[in-house]
Amino acid sequence: MEILILCGAAVSLLGVGGLVWCVVRVWRARRAKVDDAAMRSVLSKVVPVNTGALLLSFIGLMLVVLGIMLR
Repeated sequence: MEILILCGAAVSLLGVGGLVWCVVRVWRARRAKVDDAAMRSVLSKVVPVNTGALLLSFIGLMLVVLGIMLR
């Protein structure tokens, strides 16, 4: 079960990395003071990645919890 915990932690870290990427991407667009249409374009590209990263983090945490429960 320790393998399940380690795999879950790795998956969760990938999700957190995706969330950090989304924050940095939007932060850079805000600092560049892009116009409204360009900001909408950036946000429309970031939202699916953000949702996927949240899902990945959730799955990773559930794997960790499952590994702990089965221990």
